[in-house]
Amino acid sequence: MNKKNCVIFDMDGVIFDSERACLYTWTEAANAFGMKNIREVFDKCIGTNNNQTRAIVEEAYAKEFGEGISDRILSESSRLFHEKYDGGKLPVKLGVKDILEYLKKEKIRCAVASSTREAVVRQELSDAGLVEYFEEIVGGDAVKISKPNPEIYLLACSRMKIAPANAFAIEDSYNGIRAAHAAGMRPIMVPDMIPADDEMMELSEVICDDLIKVVDYFKSI
Repeated sequence: MNKKNCVIFDMDGVIFDSERACLYTWTEAANAFGMKNIREVFDKCIGTNNNQTRAIVEEAYAKEFGEGISDRILSESSRLFHEKYDGGKLPVKLGVKDILEYLKKEKIRCAVASSTREAVVRQELSDAGLVEYFEEIVGGDAVKISKPNPEIYLLACSRMKIAPANAFAIEDSYNGIRAAHAAGMRPIMVPDMIPADDEMMELSEVICDDLIKVVDYFKSI
């Protein structure tokens, strides 16, 4: 791996096992409201920012539950999430420390480009003792359009002062891979809750089962 490269990580589903955690809290909240098919709606929201998530939820449920249902369910799921996972209790994905230590040893610069708000990203990384590994953190509130639009990755590359062609993006979601590919980066997919399909295989440079396998890939190039 060329030391002129950098690696830009998505956070949810890549660094933290937060998508499963979110699904748990969404399901709890949906059950309380009597909302059905929450998994189908949740999957559509993976990799999107807060505004897009609200729009997806409104489209799915506003007719039955009234306008503003997205505020109600997201508020309740957020309360449940903080109650259960704040203070460093959010599970870290397999291989996170391995890849971050490897990149630090190899002097490969790292950043985060997450659809989650920057303040939340910083807090969760700090609670897990990981924030020091990242030179830049770009949250979803820094851009107008979230993934699959490439804006967040182009901004991250700009802040890192690196050409997108020299930057790897590690993603778990379809929208994330689409965004990285559209930005002209080198997408690496580590599937989380949704397996790779033919489109992801075409858009990704490589698909790895976990971050330890990503380290092996970096060592091979």
